[in-house]
Amino acid sequence: MPRHPRGFDTEAAYDHLSRRDRKLGTWMCKIGHIEPEPRWRRSFDPVDALARAILFQQLSGKAAGTIVGRVEAAIGSRRLHADTLSRIDDPGLRACGVSGNKTLALRDLALREARGEVPDLRQMSRMHEDEIVAALIPIRGIGRWTVEMMLMFRLGRPDVLPVDDLGVRKGAQLVDKRDAMPTPKELLARGEKWGPYRTYASLYLWRIADFASEAKAATNRSQD
Repeated sequence: MPRHPRGFDTEAAYDHLSRRDRKLGTWMCKIGHIEPEPRWRRSFDPVDALARAILFQQLSGKAAGTIVGRVEAAIGSRRLHADTLSRIDDPGLRACGVSGNKTLALRDLALREARGEVPDLRQMSRMHEDEIVAALIPIRGIGRWTVEMMLMFRLGRPDVLPVDDLGVRKGAQLVDKRDAMPTPKELLARGEKWGPYRTYASLYLWRIADFASEAKAATNRSQD
């Protein structure tokens, strides 16, 4: 079974995309080379990352960070896992500011971890992106987008295109000068030209959407 390296050659990705797609290439030239954050090179714990993704959902980074800090203090650990989350009951989580739905999601994650249903980092290194998505989206509170962010920003997979992401769709709309954003299905077809570096194309589409709207604040992503 082949092992999937974490990260990819961004220079090769830049050259490939700018040659394959002249419309995108024009924007890439305007924006310049994007060097992703070095999280690809850092080890991480998938269960802990998923737990934090659950806690960050639908909250500002500051508010979510405060809640995470309270949970860490309550369990006496910076590691969110089945064993550490078992140290606090549901009312305790609620007292930390965790909603009822997120409490249920954390309990489901912990249960699946205890059953061995959540692949670890070593296992993920030998799994295809679709296999990782299939393994993780049954977890309550974990959707495809959340897994795609992990694939892109933590695992450094080069060919992930989050077609449901509004920023990516908005960027694609601007690249093609469309009147409306492409549907996820249309974007999936459009993105065939960007393979095998659709992750890198997505980074530019986000930047294009931010650039065009003159956004002043960075987008908070679940894997930050």
